[in-house]
Amino acid sequence: MMAEDHFQRLAHLLDLEAEAEKQETIRSLEKLSPVEAESSGNSLINLVIHEEDSGLGGKILLTFGKRNENLSLPWSRIGNGSPVILSEEGLHDKDAPSWRGIVSRAHKDQIQVAFTQWPESDSDKPTFRLDRSTDEISRQRQRLALETARGAKGTRLSILRDVLLGKQNPVFNKIEFPNPFNKKLNDSQNQAIAFALSAEDVAIIHGPPGTGKTTTLIELMRQIVHNGQSVLAVAASNLAVDNILERLIDAGESAVRLGHPARVSPALREHTLDELADIHPDMRLARKLTRDAHSLRSQASKFFRIKPDPNLRHSLREEAKQLLNEARQIEDAVTERIISNAKIVCATATGLDSDFFTRRKYDWCIMDEASQSVEPSAWIPVQYANRLVLAGDHFQLPPTVISPEAIRGGFNISMMERLLNINSGLSRILNVQYRMHQDIMNFSSDVFYEKSLLADETVRAALLSDLPQVISSEMTDCAIHFIDTAGASYDELQEPDGDSRLNPLEAELVIKKVNELFACGLSSQQIAIISPYSAQVKYLREKLKYLELEIDSVDGFQGREKEAVIVSLVRSNHEGEVGFLADTRRMNVALTRARRKLIVIGDSATITSNGFYQRMVEYFESIGAYHSVWEE
Repeated sequence: MMAEDHFQRLAHLLDLEAEAEKQETIRSLEKLSPVEAESSGNSLINLVIHEEDSGLGGKILLTFGKRNENLSLPWSRIGNGSPVILSEEGLHDKDAPSWRGIVSRAHKDQIQVAFTQWPESDSDKPTFRLDRSTDEISRQRQRLALETARGAKGTRLSILRDVLLGKQNPVFNKIEFPNPFNKKLNDSQNQAIAFALSAEDVAIIHGPPGTGKTTTLIELMRQIVHNGQSVLAVAASNLAVDNILERLIDAGESAVRLGHPARVSPALREHTLDELADIHPDMRLARKLTRDAHSLRSQASKFFRIKPDPNLRHSLREEAKQLLNEARQIEDAVTERIISNAKIVCATATGLDSDFFTRRKYDWCIMDEASQSVEPSAWIPVQYANRLVLAGDHFQLPPTVISPEAIRGGFNISMMERLLNINSGLSRILNVQYRMHQDIMNFSSDVFYEKSLLADETVRAALLSDLPQVISSEMTDCAIHFIDTAGASYDELQEPDGDSRLNPLEAELVIKKVNELFACGLSSQQIAIISPYSAQVKYLREKLKYLELEIDSVDGFQGREKEAVIVSLVRSNHEGEVGFLADTRRMNVALTRARRKLIVIGDSATITSNGFYQRMVEYFESIGAYHSVWEE
């Protein structure tokens, strides 16, 4: 009953989140005219098909642009890897057909989209519209994974399920401590690897900021592979999967990257399944069949001066489909061989297709960013592995959930966090960090990690003034600078037509600090600006658009680092309302992105209504980092 209830609850929460995303999309589109929708960046209108091509797995690649090919496409949030919905313009019937696709290439004047089926039109000169969409394929895979795990009986998955639900105790074996390939690993990293290798079911590697979590996972995977076993390496984001793949290649290991090439870093595409299959000798015949199919499609689409046989267009399209099916069978055989020979397969958790993986079983699943995944997505790779290692940090960004009801139901609690609440003995923490000055580290260590973090000697006292070309000054000779704007009327504003907040006067102070860093000799590549509020991010990007500066939200900067980071807190009001800042895990991320210099700007009178920020300001005062805006 416990398993039934757990999976039913997750399925219900998944549906709530899906509905919330759907309603948000509908609201944003319904209240806008087509022109306004395009101006919002969520749609492209008045498109025509410029080119037709094909991709691996029978994908149909259509390139769209404006009818006048000299016209560029407007600015858009639709980019490489975006899920989209294509619809034909001029059809007002609610049941008019639409087609889901993935953007495979985006340029200033054209956009290529990959479809699994042909967008059929009876018009001679149709025009189309593209709208950004939710990823329903991922959702379907999550639902199926929940059903599969719930119904498993007498299998390895059923045992793993019971362990992951706390119904059965995890088993750990005594093992001989492995001889590491990477001789630079510290004791906590080696202990975490040995602990993971001893797990018969599940183990957790807890990696606080800068502690070399990815380095540890790469060593773990190398140990597994050189022991003759296979690894399914997954993460919540494509960026994290690419990072794993790049590090594996640098270590001399071979791996195959699954996923749409548009979502993979260009430098790594030669390791993708699509690229590896494309150079396989058997693919020549598949390409010929596909070309023939496109030729038949082209014939079927031509405008005939004399009315043709009514069945001709249909028969040509049917023949084209048959040729594409033959090509797909050849491609499936090629991809089957490539995947079967791979010792390490890298993919996003939601990128695993059950049709392709049902017959596969990996010795290990290593899941990075496990604390950022909603639990249903974590169950997707679990069904394809015998053992599971979760890696992440539940004191950094939680899973992104927009449905308030789903949040109340605990949908923003990852599998990793839930397991740690059940059994803290499943985890080993990495406690030596290699990113930041000890003053930047200490507050986070004290509040989130029970004062367990240690700064490696290479970073412990590293300041901006130690860098070449950087002059010694009050700014560069200390690690933290907090500027308190209390009493200076740096009032926050609500974003016009939005829910976010901005603070123009605080933004001007941020710009002043950027210029001071430049004057000290730092380059734009060494500086980042972070704000928890998207309106402040947009405002600063507009003000500093002439500079190549990274300006982003906390979520956008997760996993990143810079020599100097300026954090703009924005909130300044008489009521002491901190709003979004109350999510202290996000602030943990923001405060730990800087290597040598952290500048925080905020109104202490507002933010200290929250105990976390009261403690933060007291910490800044204790190390002499507190400054008032009046000193400026």
